Amino acid sequence: MGRDTVGRCDRSRLGRRSFLKTASVSTAAGAVAVTGCLGRGRQPGTVVMTAATDVEGIMHSDGDGPSIQQALWDAGLDEDIRVEIQTVVSDSAQRMQGAQSALQAGRAPPDIHMMDSGWTIPFILREQTLNLSEHLGDEALNTVENDYLDAIVETARHPETGDVHGVPLFPDFGLMLYRQDLIEDAGYETNGWGTDPPSWEEFSNAVGDALDANEDISYGFTTQGAAYEGLSCCTFNEVMTSWGGAYFGGTENLFTAGDRPITVDDGHTVDAIRMMRAFIDSDDPNGLDGYSEICPSAIVQWTEQESLNPFADGNAIANRNWPFAIAETGGEDAFGEDLGVMTRPYAVSQEETEFEGVGGTAAALGGWNLTVSPHTERREEALQVLEAFTAEDVQLTVFELGGFLPPNIDLIEEADPDEIGPSARYTEQLQAAGENAIPRPVTDLWPEQSALIYQEVNAAYRGEKAPETAMSDLEERLQRSEAEVAENGN
Repeated sequence: MGRDTVGRCDRSRLGRRSFLKTASVSTAAGAVAVTGCLGRGRQPGTVVMTAATDVEGIMHSDGDGPSIQQALWDAGLDEDIRVEIQTVVSDSAQRMQGAQSALQAGRAPPDIHMMDSGWTIPFILREQTLNLSEHLGDEALNTVENDYLDAIVETARHPETGDVHGVPLFPDFGLMLYRQDLIEDAGYETNGWGTDPPSWEEFSNAVGDALDANEDISYGFTTQGAAYEGLSCCTFNEVMTSWGGAYFGGTENLFTAGDRPITVDDGHTVDAIRMMRAFIDSDDPNGLDGYSEICPSAIVQWTEQESLNPFADGNAIANRNWPFAIAETGGEDAFGEDLGVMTRPYAVSQEETEFEGVGGTAAALGGWNLTVSPHTERREEALQVLEAFTAEDVQLTVFELGGFLPPNIDLIEEADPDEIGPSARYTEQLQAAGENAIPRPVTDLWPEQSALIYQEVNAAYRGEKAPETAMSDLEERLQRSEAEVAENGN
């Protein structure tokens, strides 16, 4: 997911190039901007794929300009095969409901569903996706298995068989954006932060000192703390991981429910919330000592855009967001090279943690996968489209036109700096985010468990519950959820 519901649940705002492409596509004669029910009388080579307007805007060109469609053809896709976009809302939860409705009804098109990495696995478990390990070409399958970022490929695998059921279109990573100029003016050295983030304590003190030195700036650190998917999957997941905490005892337990430990009441997870309480209210007795008050209390109601706006307007020192925010704040008409980017600060190193895969810096994993409907009558054409998407030039085209990171993270360095804009300055940070990506624990229980998590964490952020109480209550609620699965043998 990404911005609007997370991980990037999705991008409803566009980068520089994709905004221009969308504007031209939406007004061009013959533009392929298809909504609603597609399929009646469609041409024999047409493959229908769901996507929001951010992808729709770069799928086709209004002339001789670059487009994803042309890149697919250049990569060897039969030129008789054309991708039509069935536009869907940007909100990830609503998109999930739409996909579920179509697949439960056995309806196709759409032939290809663009699925959030945060909810692909439940569709796989319900046998609502085609097994690509059995149907995709060997070359494309090997590319996905060997060259793509492991963390996002795992979100498209069957958790029991290991078979691949989706081709990642792009990953997304949580990042910390900050005013490098203001923090350095406050006496802190930030040169190494991009690849070696500071501790949370140093970060909070640096932001606090920079805030004190700039009376015209209202906020220190803005982030997403509302009671929504983005809190459980991403922003709290990052903070908890950077403290050495885990929902279910470590990364080895992410994708299988029913027989795993519940560890949210662990002291490290509680301390992560206590730190956030100190950020919001330094006088709170539940807050940790040694951390500056740097967050406005309004973060408990903010999602991605609400938290970004003050930072982009020059009214905050730092902001946690997704890579799309680099384009919005790193241009020469914004902060330019004064924008600093890094993964999350941390409190506990990996060597100091009890659980596997946590501790140290972390970046929540978002992004989207492409899956083939088992009901499609154009299976071979859809498979050819997915195979073409694995070509390196297609991955780079998607990155350069829309700002969507390639699933083969190594390709970031090969992108044209003039095309990807400010992101070109932060390729090392983007790669570091990929190396430290932390997925959410996606099982068929995740929609229910995610709600339990964000309700309790938000209550603790708001000060309605003490951190220990909130996590104890959450532990009991998650235990009941897991026990139901174990009793049913699922």
